Amino acid sequence: MNLFWRTFALLALLLAAGVLAWQQTFKALEAEPKALEAAQQLAGLVNLSRVALSSTDAINRVAVVKSLARSEAVQVEVAEATDRWLPYENNPFAQRLRKELVSKLGPQTVLASGLNGVSGLWVRFDVGPDQFWLQTNAAPLQANISSNWWWIAIALGASLLGAAAIARLINQPLRELSIAASRIREGEYDSRLDESTLTSEIREVNMGFNRMARELAKMEEDRSVMLAGISHDLRTPLARLRLEAEMSVNDEQARIYIAQDIDQLDAIINKFMDYARPSELQLQALNLRELVEREAQGFRDPQQIQISVRLSAALRIWTDPTELGRILLNLFENARRYGHHGDEPARVEVIAEADSAWVLLTVRDHGPGVPPDKLPKLTTPFYRGDSARTAATGAGLGLAIVEKSVQRLGAQLRLANAVDGGFVAQLRLKRASV
Repeated sequence: MNLFWRTFALLALLLAAGVLAWQQTFKALEAEPKALEAAQQLAGLVNLSRVALSSTDAINRVAVVKSLARSEAVQVEVAEATDRWLPYENNPFAQRLRKELVSKLGPQTVLASGLNGVSGLWVRFDVGPDQFWLQTNAAPLQANISSNWWWIAIALGASLLGAAAIARLINQPLRELSIAASRIREGEYDSRLDESTLTSEIREVNMGFNRMARELAKMEEDRSVMLAGISHDLRTPLARLRLEAEMSVNDEQARIYIAQDIDQLDAIINKFMDYARPSELQLQALNLRELVEREAQGFRDPQQIQISVRLSAALRIWTDPTELGRILLNLFENARRYGHHGDEPARVEVIAEADSAWVLLTVRDHGPGVPPDKLPKLTTPFYRGDSARTAATGAGLGLAIVEKSVQRLGAQLRLANAVDGGFVAQLRLKRASV
């Protein structure tokens, strides 16, 4: 879960809980006045019935009870010893209603929710030595105040929309910072953030980030100048050494060895330059098979390496040709040096699997592979395995350059040993539409 959704979820939970809490509070505040009003009305009806019954003798009471029984609003029955009644609900509303009725009608008052199988709001009261039941509703009063759920749903919906807007507003500066940091990582040191924002903390973070970006841009510029100077200063004496060796060394074999050493030094300088000063990206839709075959053409000696390319001619990827060429060049060179047994040539296979969005490009050799404990270290600059230390003449930057170029392309790299032997490098590249 990213920061936006986490902030939104917390705000939504808080606001939803607040809406429900206020709704319950309003219900509780409304319950007591309603209980008092209901108790007052019931007490008035009971007192009227009590007055009517107490003002007549025992014989006429039967006629009064029968006349009240014919009323739709009030029902009065004589209480019998065999009556079966259900206690009224035991909740705050019912307790308050019962308390008020007892205070108005006397301690002998009974509140019931059903009498002899007939549900309703029943009140038992005394008229001298006799007891009577009074019913005013066909059903008991509801203990809970009715709620308008439409308004609650509207309040919750508005709260969620507000939470989304607030979360987006809070996380927008962080999102901009993340985007700018990604651009810095890709080498775009001119990325800048707004230093005029009203939030003081965000403004200070943006100012600090901009200072860092300016310092990094200056360091990168100084490094580029330094590397260019080092490259020029090293290659000039190397050129003179080659010329002097060719003119002054009479031994043909010695001249060949000296030229090879000079070529090796020049190649190492090129590796340093590739690693320290990558080119500017120019992403475009390109044919993968053509790119791979172009780089494979540079390895023409079948006594050293044999490259088999099995790719669809219609497969296209979204990439920078220079960066991907640098990746393939280093992978092929790595296979040429270490992906073989003894004096046998290195056999390299290049295949690909594709779906609608990505292409998985696999470069595999059939050499001895790499010890499992050495795999995580292969992309470390200047690191070389045991076989590389004894049999190779590189600078230990090949796979480090591959990893750095893969990161710049926004791709993914996986290095592993094949199940049946050999070393495997897999690139996950973005597929381009045909």
